[in-house]
Amino acid sequence: MAELIGGSLRRQIARGELKEGDALPSEAALMEQFGVSRPTLREAFRVLESEALITIRRGAHGGARVQVPDGAIAARYAGLVLEYRGTTLRDVYDARSTLESSCAGMAAERQSEEDLAKLSEIFDEISATTDIAERIKLHARFDAAVVAASGNQTLIVLSSMLRSIIDRSTLESVVATSDDPSTKKAYEDAHLAHARLLERLRAGDVDGATEHWRRHLELAKEFVLSTGVAGHSVLDLL
Repeated sequence: MAELIGGSLRRQIARGELKEGDALPSEAALMEQFGVSRPTLREAFRVLESEALITIRRGAHGGARVQVPDGAIAARYAGLVLEYRGTTLRDVYDARSTLESSCAGMAAERQSEEDLAKLSEIFDEISATTDIAERIKLHARFDAAVVAASGNQTLIVLSSMLRSIIDRSTLESVVATSDDPSTKKAYEDAHLAHARLLERLRAGDVDGATEHWRRHLELAKEFVLSTGVAGHSVLDLL
């Protein structure tokens, strides 16, 4: 019964019928609705709380409140699975190249003006700063925006799970090599790759965007892995 109750509430959250921050009905109301005892209801709450779909507040103004599904939590769990399977950081980067280059092609096919404007805005922000740490953060935003421009929700979620690992390893590599001329050159080259991708997206060049972004991601992978993070486990970066 606890799983049935949890499943019912889980579906309501997933469908948006229960919104972020909404308070669930009182325990008494839910016990009556589902025809269960308090221990059974609380077991259902424990399951949903472990999935980070609700938070339980104690005290006079307490109760259960809704949290929307969080990709960061899925990424942490995926990281544990990858670590258990002995996954290397190179393996994660290979998967990223496959996913995100396909997303670039899909973005070129869609040619959403809103997405192109967003990518151009981030590109201009990168151009306006010389701080390499800030550039890294903006590069990550640009890459995530390319994936979002694909419009494919499944790829967006899968990519975001990988990005939690990718972005951490990239940041570590930059911190470790920030004074190295090769690091500065790598990120200047990446910025130029961004400009060329924007050209292909605006032109609706699906094959060109896909292949160009694949080459860029492969070069980025080899650079990051050459800076000393290749030996890190996936779990180290979560």
